[in-house]
Amino acid sequence: MIFGEADYLPGLVVDKFSDVLVVQSLALGIDRLKETIVRLLLETLAKDGINIRGVYERSDAKVRLQEGMEREKGFLSAPFDTKVEIVENGVHYMVDVEDGQKTGFFLDQKYNRLAIQKLCKGAKVLDCFTHTGSFALNAGIAGAESVLGVDASQLAVDQATENAKLNGLENTVRFQCCDVFSLLPELEEKGEKFDVIILDPPAFTKSRSSVKNATKGYREINLRAMKLLKDGGFLATCSCSHFMTYELFTQTIGQAAKNVHKRLRQVEYRTQSPDHPILWAADESYYLKFYIFQVTNQF
Repeated sequence: MIFGEADYLPGLVVDKFSDVLVVQSLALGIDRLKETIVRLLLETLAKDGINIRGVYERSDAKVRLQEGMEREKGFLSAPFDTKVEIVENGVHYMVDVEDGQKTGFFLDQKYNRLAIQKLCKGAKVLDCFTHTGSFALNAGIAGAESVLGVDASQLAVDQATENAKLNGLENTVRFQCCDVFSLLPELEEKGEKFDVIILDPPAFTKSRSSVKNATKGYREINLRAMKLLKDGGFLATCSCSHFMTYELFTQTIGQAAKNVHKRLRQVEYRTQSPDHPILWAADESYYLKFYIFQVTNQF
């Protein structure tokens, strides 16, 4: 509902999950107005006939410490069940607004998840950095033959497994807790091949000083994924760091393809969902880069 600078409210994020709002305040100035903004937001929604049963705060990011604020987390309303069921693209999820990453679920990839559905019918799919299984479950609901979702967090894998059961996909979509950087070479050694591979890593860099190392990470996972694809298979790959610019990300993928002698045919280029608008005066609001490539061997 509110996306920081792009909605002219710097440092403030408000996500709506069904009938619950989750608030994240990261700047001192906006923090002083937080209660007023939430009250006005609830009043505005009520006028539109949208009733909100609870509000939860997830202002527990480390960045608050830079402005002398404590990290805060808890109810801004009467207590309620913090496990909230939502439906997106026909897929059901249980969102943990109390303990999930950030506000509990990443809404910015909504239409990118939908975009991969058309690639996955009858396919063998690998979803790396799966978090709570969103891309994997979109593949599963689209009719994939098999889906493996991988994440380094056991909590995320447990949540993803529950989400698969919620959608009746537990026999098609399975999840594994392991490090993607270790798994990809192992799969290559075993001779595994996939029709579709999705790379949705966390931000490898959150500062300009670490861009060089992040570039190596992006190059490595894209290179490994291309080697695991069947000839003519599809790679969906993205970066959610605004320090990894469009130009640098594009160049890095190109270098990875060149290193493993693969030819890339761009099918789509996308950014974040329209409820996360890009404000041209705020570079940080353009952070999500999402490519779909068909990958073939060079002749």
